[in-house]
Amino acid sequence: MKKLRALATAVALLASLAAGSAMMRADNGLTALGKIERGEWTLRAADGSSRSICVTDPQMLLQLHHRGAACTRFVVEDGSLGGRITYSCPGIGNGATRVVVETPRLIRLESQGISRGLPFSFEYEGRRTGPCR
Repeated sequence: MKKLRALATAVALLASLAAGSAMMRADNGLTALGKIERGEWTLRAADGSSRSICVTDPQMLLQLHHRGAACTRFVVEDGSLGGRITYSCPGIGNGATRVVVETPRLIRLESQGISRGLPFSFEYEGRRTGPCR
């Protein structure tokens, strides 16, 4: 009886660890970004400033401040309408990004982190504005 109880406790512990790792996993991106259209996007900040970006791979939106850098991503939350990731770029910095996909042509994007020793933080509303130039 004692061995059976110990075995049941061990199984319960392993099950809870497995459930926790299902919530957080190492991965390259977010499922919801597969829904957005490729092309030219305008990212508008709350202060009215904007920037344009050609989105050929929507996963690139996850590390805008560290674009093109070889970073390790960790998916914290992944849902059909968006999610959150953290990422680390050895020798450059790290960040955390949250994306909400409202339509295939409209997203909300928040990111913050450290780049070359300095903090950054931004929030954008992104709208697809046409094909890439």
